Amino acid sequence: MLMEQARYELIKYGKKLVQNGLTKGTGGNLSIFDRQQGIVAITPTGIDFYEIEPEDIVILDLDGQVVEGKRLPSSEWEMHLAQYNTRDDMDAVIHAHTIYATVLSCLRWELPATHYMIAVAGPNVRVAEYATFGTHELAVNATKAMEGRKAVMLANHGVLAGAQDLLHAFNIVEELEYCAQIYVLAKSVGEPIVLPDAEMRLMADKFKCYGQR
Repeated sequence: MLMEQARYELIKYGKKLVQNGLTKGTGGNLSIFDRQQGIVAITPTGIDFYEIEPEDIVILDLDGQVVEGKRLPSSEWEMHLAQYNTRDDMDAVIHAHTIYATVLSCLRWELPATHYMIAVAGPNVRVAEYATFGTHELAVNATKAMEGRKAVMLANHGVLAGAQDLLHAFNIVEELEYCAQIYVLAKSVGEPIVLPDAEMRLMADKFKCYGQR
């Protein structure tokens, strides 16, 4: 089996998305890019994360052709491949249907720096223009809105995040949702104070060597 270890990682973090309340049912998808071999392991479409077996994971090349696997890949495969084809800082991508970030995406509100932890994604998080799920247009919109960032909110849909591995991509999704929840709650009682750009630049530098990751 190609990318055997990656298959187990995808299953592990797919379950974690559900366990941590970051998605429901079969919503969302995950992938890992093997940059050396030029192939991508991605979760299959329409299978519950708790039922996915290693052989269900689909291996694609960067043109979207199936290299190995009998299942259909996630309907959002093109959105994942768009990141690997345009970014050299992403070898793992997660798409999830979180609640609070999706609320903001329905309002077309970007997430500003009202909490310093948003720096894991960027100085802020934009909302990509709406497009039907699983389309080339959505892949293009998401990639454009994620320029200079490691996450994007998809209008009326969910979130997309990428990093050097699944651990960091998952962390970005988790922190994005936390910051979105804080922002929504703060907006319900007043007007949140946005941290200055200089502070966010400092946070970005500090996060380069933060923690044991």
